[in-house]
Amino acid sequence: MANSEEDQDTAAAARQARFGSLPERIRPEDTVQEVPATDPDPAKDTYDSDEWLTRNVG
Repeated sequence: MANSEEDQDTAAAARQARFGSLPERIRPEDTVQEVPATDPDPAKDTYDSDEWLTRNVG
């Protein structure tokens, strides 16, 4: 039951067709989905150094 040369050539051609090239490259930017964890807090950036000083030193 030895494989004939034609069977080996057919199998080699099938392997080449299936595995003969690498898949298309995927950029790292396309593999990550950025979703904010929470809604932005409007009071987050309202720090006032003068107000802090007045509350804590005065």
